[in-house]
Amino acid sequence: MAIKEKKHLYEGMYIISATLSEDARQKALDRIVSDIAEKNGEVVKIHDMGRKKFAYSINGRREGYYYLIYFEAPTQVIDELWHQYHLNEDLIRFVHVRANAVMETLEFKPLEQV
Repeated sequence: MAIKEKKHLYEGMYIISATLSEDARQKALDRIVSDIAEKNGEVVKIHDMGRKKFAYSINGRREGYYYLIYFEAPTQVIDELWHQYHLNEDLIRFVHVRANAVMETLEFKPLEQV
């Protein structure tokens, strides 16, 4: 009798290099999605947040493409994904946190004027 893996919902923020062509950027995103699927995960929703400037330079880069990905995966594969992402040169930054629900839309409050 096989033991069923318990999956949790995660929210992953990924910043992909802005120097890539549109095709290369799509391949980098596809690689992230396939890495999740290969680890017995399932992508629930992808928010393309577009190209944004950084508040500070990261390894000489000033801009990147932001993606927010909701996915379900077993807890033990998160470390494996982190190791794979550290080897991906197209990925500037990433972070995963456990989520309670999938946000269908992203809305941000405007900054207060000083």
